[in-house]
Amino acid sequence: MSLSLGELVVIALFGGACVYLFSAHRVRELALQAVTRASRADDFQLLDQSVHIQRVSLSRDATGRWRIWRQYRFDYSYDGVERRQGFVIMLGPRLQSMVVAERQRTLH
Repeated sequence: MSLSLGELVVIALFGGACVYLFSAHRVRELALQAVTRASRADDFQLLDQSVHIQRVSLSRDATGRWRIWRQYRFDYSYDGVERRQGFVIMLGPRLQSMVVAERQRTLH
């Protein structure tokens, strides 16, 4: 059995798409773990227990290698009433930054 060049291209594209989807799922899980750790450390409640992809692009890491840059959005609350949005940025499988607003203190 021999495959034509077109069939090989389709197989390669399908394989590449599968690899991307599996790696995207793993990076999303790493982002969720980072947010969960931050919620325990900073005493906020992660709402919906999930992160949602917002942006994807290519960027270079510290060694100059191209990586997939992903920005995820998540919802959180300090008091259980006010819903806020935070962001976590991943470069490849590594956490780059997390943006969470400071808790507003009420003076009595």
